[in-house]
This record gives sequence, structure tokens and C-alpha cells, in this order.
Amino acid sequence: ALEDTRDDDVVPISNVKEEILKKVIDFCEYQAGDAKTKTEEERKKWEQDFLKLDQSTLFQLILAANFLNCQSLLDLTCKNVADQIRNKTPEQIRAHFHIKNDFTEEEEEEVRRENQWCE
Repeated sequence: ALEDTRDDDVVPISNVKEEILKKVIDFCEYQAGDAKTKTEEERKKWEQDFLKLDQSTLFQLILAANFLNCQSLLDLTCKNVADQIRNKTPEQIRAHFHIKNDFTEEEEEEVRRENQWCE
């Protein structure tokens, strides 16, 4: 794991695309610099602008943050996804993320019955 490396170790990041790595670096530089002098409102605005991404880029950024153990970026991006699905039905979530429903009607009804407690 990344946290097991020494300071002088080379970390292979070949599975992180250049544009995604640049976004990670932008986030880290902002957090280490400008964010410290900004108000909460200014930081939230910066984060909103930073997260204006297409879904593919957002999910690649989540994977990169996880791989690089950048917890604050992982928290921010996952919260963004959670906000996108909040108060949506399963059908709306599938439509939003272009997810094909592979349940039969019977299977879906069974899942709904089993999970009534959480509605």
C-alpha cells in the first residue's frame, strides 16, 4: 500500500492518467496553500468549481484519490457522488449514471421487499 512506502521510494502511478494526476495536484496545492487563507464560503466555492466534471473524470478522480491515499480528495469526490444520488429513486439513479437494470421484475420486487425497512 502507498502508506507503506518510504519517503525516497518511487510510487508507480501508471494507472493514473495525466489529466487526472494534474487535478489531484491542483487539489493538493490548493489545500496546502490558498485554502488556508480562504473563508469557508470561498473554499466551498472553489470546491464546487473544482468538481464541475463529467462523470468519467469524477470517477477516475475518486479512483486516483483512493490509490494515492488522498483522503480529503476522496471524501470530497465521494460526497459529490452521494449528493448526486440523494433523494433519487433507483430508476433515477440508473438513468443519471447510465446503469443498465439487469434485475428481472421479480428480482427487483424481492429486493424492494427485503429492504422496505430503509425507506
